[in-house]
Amino acid sequence: MQPEITEPVELVVNSRLNPDSVGWTRTPLHRSNNLRSPGRTKRWEYWGVWSDEYFIGLTLADLSYAHLMDIYVLDCSTNTETVRSSIGLGPMRQRLSDELPPMTATAGRLRFTDSITGTRLQASAKNVELDVNVGVGSDALGVVVPWNTKQFQYTLKDLNRPATGTVTIAGQTIELSNAFAVLDRGRGIWPYRMTWNWGTGNGKSVDGVTLGLQVGGKWTDGTGSTENGLFVNGRLHYWPEELTWEYDLADAAAPWRVHGPQLDAVLTPFHRRRAVTELGVIGTRIHQAFGTWTGWAADNDGNRYTLDGLVGWAEEARNRW
Repeated sequence: MQPEITEPVELVVNSRLNPDSVGWTRTPLHRSNNLRSPGRTKRWEYWGVWSDEYFIGLTLADLSYAHLMDIYVLDCSTNTETVRSSIGLGPMRQRLSDELPPMTATAGRLRFTDSITGTRLQASAKNVELDVNVGVGSDALGVVVPWNTKQFQYTLKDLNRPATGTVTIAGQTIELSNAFAVLDRGRGIWPYRMTWNWGTGNGKSVDGVTLGLQVGGKWTDGTGSTENGLFVNGRLHYWPEELTWEYDLADAAAPWRVHGPQLDAVLTPFHRRRAVTELGVIGTRIHQAFGTWTGWAADNDGNRYTLDGLVGWAEEARNRW
């Protein structure tokens, strides 16, 4: 089991992975502003926002030689997707920092603004406008995935953050209800090809306990690190064991099962997003299933919780970056 890190630490020292940074945290402690490898440095901020009305996915990604912006809105009542994406050459004009707060990240008409009270998410594109305020959360899961001393990844997963705001589609404005947000932050030096699994579940259990399920796989396999854990009333219980993923990409309605020593969970999709980008050296294939979880998870004290009714997603992503 990798150690828990409780003090700020540099991700990189002397152009190599700092061995003291390999571990996991409950809050953002890794510093990566000296992260440099021409063409291989990757930085991104992804926000997923879920409400009774919509699922919203917002991405800013800096790939060193190119940068990406993606706005995705799913109408949960009709399964109608609104997608606005763009790719530009070269790095983002404003580098994605990790010295928080504050940070303002902007590409095109997509802007994330951090402050001590939370994060404001703003987007404006053809037939879609959104303005969402995300409050601060409790514990998060930060972890370093060490592929080798020259290639590695720092990820921060921050679940169940309260959210309010509005979404306007084709001139119709709706105020979000019962909304929460999930942050996925990445900083690293990557190989050219990479595949991962990611799943998250958020909400209150049938027993009234606020739960957050965070599971990952593939790119962590064999590294000694995982992106797995359970948040119970905001407190993280980190799982060092790798999990088994079972799913069928050929069947959009098929369930996704994730299981291990402290978990047996099934996501039943109501919608699946398939996003494919092929643009020269850049290629992505993402299968992201939105749905409801069932099953159980155990914390590190041996307490078992039902996951029935938690909402979230599970995905497989294959990238050539």
